Amino acid sequence: MTATFVHTPLAQTLLPRPSRVRDLLLVVGGSLFVAALAQVRIPLPFTPVPITGQTFGVMLVGAGFGARLGFLALLLYLLEGLLGLPFFSGGGAGLKHLAGATGGYLLAFPLAAGLMGWFVERWGVDRDPWKMAAAMLSCSALIYVLGATWMGVWLNENVGPTSLLAVLNKGVFPFIPGDLVKCGLAAALLPTTWRWVGRERPPADS
Repeated sequence: MTATFVHTPLAQTLLPRPSRVRDLLLVVGGSLFVAALAQVRIPLPFTPVPITGQTFGVMLVGAGFGARLGFLALLLYLLEGLLGLPFFSGGGAGLKHLAGATGGYLLAFPLAAGLMGWFVERWGVDRDPWKMAAAMLSCSALIYVLGATWMGVWLNENVGPTSLLAVLNKGVFPFIPGDLVKCGLAAALLPTTWRWVGRERPPADS
């Protein structure tokens, strides 16, 4: 039986010797990277959800680390924020952020990072700009679905009956232009980095 080739994510290519220390450093570093981008925040007056750099970090961590480490990095990010570290948007922390209007987006982050990593490992989407852009759009759609659904429930409970169009106007439509820009940046950045690396190594034995 022929084994299916798995594309090696960028981080494992640059750091090819597998170890728990390497993986731990990547997971911690990924969580800190997303936390830093979360401080890039533009509040919007008509929605409780701000524009942030978080989703860009989520996609890069997932693509750069792969499914398992990308998922764990974002899971650690959520745990750090829940434990009181000022890692959420605008230096926020605590359970109130998961229970609030933006909770669905936060909970979607590990899933989106894992999905992006799976796209990379299965199809090597980070080597091609168009494939990378398509993968990012798919992961963004996952974040939108979970985030907007959660926000719709929150609005109904805290504001009153809310239509689907109102939820989309507050939780999806305002963020599409920014996410398209992020897709373009990632679609240029990762394939360019691979061309600089100049090689692709098969997965190292664990």
